[in-house]
Amino acid sequence: MAENTTETKRGWFDRVFKLSENGTNVRTEVIAGITTFMAMVYILMVNAGMFSGGIEGLSYGAIYIATALSAIIGTVLIGLLSKLPLAQASGMGLNAFFVYTCVQAMDFTYANALVFVLIDGIIFVLLTVTGLRKKIFYAIPDAVRVAIPAGIGLFIAFIGAQNAKLVIPSTSTGVTMGSMNILSGSWANIMPLVVTIIGVFAIAILSKKNVKGAIFYGIIGSALLYYLLGLTTGMYTGENALKITLGNPLNSFAEWADQSLIKVFTEGFDFSHYLAQEGNTVGSLILLLVTSALAFCIVDMFDTLGTLYGACARGNMLTEEGEVPNMNKAMLADAIATCTGAICGTSTVTTFVESSAGIAEGGRTGLTSLVVALGFVVAMFLAPIAQLVPNCATATALIYVGVLMMNGVKELDWTDPSVAVPSFLTIAMMVFTYNISFGIGFGILSYIFINLFTGKAKEISVATYVLGLLFIAMFLFTH
Repeated sequence: MAENTTETKRGWFDRVFKLSENGTNVRTEVIAGITTFMAMVYILMVNAGMFSGGIEGLSYGAIYIATALSAIIGTVLIGLLSKLPLAQASGMGLNAFFVYTCVQAMDFTYANALVFVLIDGIIFVLLTVTGLRKKIFYAIPDAVRVAIPAGIGLFIAFIGAQNAKLVIPSTSTGVTMGSMNILSGSWANIMPLVVTIIGVFAIAILSKKNVKGAIFYGIIGSALLYYLLGLTTGMYTGENALKITLGNPLNSFAEWADQSLIKVFTEGFDFSHYLAQEGNTVGSLILLLVTSALAFCIVDMFDTLGTLYGACARGNMLTEEGEVPNMNKAMLADAIATCTGAICGTSTVTTFVESSAGIAEGGRTGLTSLVVALGFVVAMFLAPIAQLVPNCATATALIYVGVLMMNGVKELDWTDPSVAVPSFLTIAMMVFTYNISFGIGFGILSYIFINLFTGKAKEISVATYVLGLLFIAMFLFTH
């Protein structure tokens, strides 16, 4: 009887999330949740800008709402299922793969690409519940696995530099730096470049000082600087003067319902647009379906695994065996959230590394996740304000995220050609070909050939050979 009375006095949050057992309390969890939210809220602006700017027919508001809703659902799921202080949203890198590879490079429609995301989520669910996830994990060579985040990081940074026009097309060299020559150029064109550069430096300084939400503050600060310096460019005068207006927040919900919601089902399985392009066949469509969904799944899986281990290790939350507590439930939440994201109309939803910021503030349970989700609920109604953030400001986040994702390359042995070549090709070919799956393909194939002809054939698993054959087929029959 006494035990039941004590249990009742502990409070609902304490009983459900076992706050006392985890050495935390409601106040600490709330602060941790706010910290994580501030660290990752930039994804709403960056994702909306990337999709609306790269895919015709999509509005900023529609993708803003799709991103927010999928983040809310995914974060609530991982908080309630795994009871871990983690948060989810559309992953950086996978959103770039969606927009710039699947839609722009492969000629698929927005709805077609959502099918790839849905397949990724379904595969992820099956791999998790059947235990096959570990076999896929070990099928990817370490040299490629570690290099994937770095390659995606450079790819994202490249996109950010292009959005800010720091990098522009060149007829002689392919690309070059945007002109900053004040003597021959226009200050109105140079000013956004200056804002982006200052913004990246500012984020680095804030991060060095361990300021939580440094990327978010960098974006907002850059936006304010852009509008302030606009006074020196004539941006507010003349016939083409900028007029700042704030629309009805509910308009974004209407746009989302019209442009994104369940498009994966109503239009996604119509591949007539792809097949109408010269040289495209049903065979190439099937291969691209398999390899693209596989690329989504591989990146999603390793991103999630890495984040789960890294975040939990930072908070000393690993089990005695060095495992993530409730890992299968966390992975299942991630997989379900990806399926939900496809239905909402956004790219793969994954666990955010920024969750570490909240864990560093003392977050230890799923209550932290619920606070993050609440933050996204509030943010949903701020789309008109977020839409005022210029490209030169969101570019700062893309470039700095690229910096963060380079961290893993220090683990690679660059003096060993069997490691260095696959790693380098994985990273370089993602950027050089503007295609994430091509980088993964080159990395795996180079690993197979180098080890095959240097007496290490036994070290290559059957699953790795299968992956290699799939990528060979993709190169030969789809590109």
